[in-house]
Amino acid sequence: MLRLQGEMIRGGTSKCWIFAHHDVAATGVDVDSVLLAAFNAADPRQIDGVGGATSTTSKAAIVQISAEADVDIEYAFAQVGVGDERVEWASNCGNCATAVALYAVHHGLVPITADATTVRMRNVNTGARLTGTIPTPRGIAPDEGMALVPGTAAPGVPVLLGFEDPAGSTTGRALPTGHAVDTLTGPEGPVEATLVDAGAPAALFEAKAFGLDGTESLTQFAAAVPALTVLRRQAALTMGLAKENDPVSHAVPKVGIVARPASYRTTHGILVDQDEYDLAVRMVSMHAPHPAIGLTSAVALATAAATPGTLAHRVARQTADGTLRLGTPAGVITAQAVPAPDGASPTVLLHRAARRIARAELLVPVLEGRPA
Repeated sequence: MLRLQGEMIRGGTSKCWIFAHHDVAATGVDVDSVLLAAFNAADPRQIDGVGGATSTTSKAAIVQISAEADVDIEYAFAQVGVGDERVEWASNCGNCATAVALYAVHHGLVPITADATTVRMRNVNTGARLTGTIPTPRGIAPDEGMALVPGTAAPGVPVLLGFEDPAGSTTGRALPTGHAVDTLTGPEGPVEATLVDAGAPAALFEAKAFGLDGTESLTQFAAAVPALTVLRRQAALTMGLAKENDPVSHAVPKVGIVARPASYRTTHGILVDQDEYDLAVRMVSMHAPHPAIGLTSAVALATAAATPGTLAHRVARQTADGTLRLGTPAGVITAQAVPAPDGASPTVLLHRAARRIARAELLVPVLEGRPA
């Protein structure tokens, strides 16, 4: 039995367990084994672990202070399987980055400044650089806040999350194939796709290709998930993210559908008029519809919608200030692209919220004989 200190923080619409790198290393057991046991990943209910039995509540981040002069914190993001004894390390999670920023402020991993503190972060999975700015009035790390985000009714500490120069963070190019539109082969035949790499690699399809209009409920959208799962694999191969004999990843690329704005009701029954947002989107999270949208997916969509010729650009309402309002099942989420110097791709800003839920000592039943 291992004992491991951890902290659970809600970042945006995800729950993320955060562990200090030195604490995980001190167990002497490889990190995959620790996480699989701690979350009880093998059980789809995760009833004997700290996982929440959904992809948005079965996440972890391993955090340490960075040796780089212009980075404060490095973190590795882990998507822990639900009913699947596997940990995915190939992607990033903006919601967990939101939680990491609050964790860093509370644990003294960055100097706290008056009024607001900015945490400079690097995701070691993808190399992505992010900033998280948190109000620290009178130099005090906040425990509570009144910021709200679509997808949760609970308030939290406001966090302004920035994705710096996000284009090509994994493949080196915003459009990895060099094309605004590619053709992939799905279960029903050829399908047009935009393959984009910004924030995270993503494969985007027009909703109408699946007989949808982009305003579907989670249950209605679920009918398209099997086809999108097949197309995700095709996209991974086409983008050079995987080879034919590699294991199938359900985390990368992100995959979803886009459409022109139309009136719809959120998961909680709130009416959203077509004029209240610019692009309809429904994304897949691992094996199921995402209840809102992952932030790395939002960055990919913001980049695609601003790139002429892409499917997202084809159907999105264009704005003059780089703002893109995304109509998700949970409500409208806004991303803003801010021009960057030196030829870098625009920084994408999102307003999020985070709340510390628990600090705990986890009792982890790890099998012997699995050294780090």
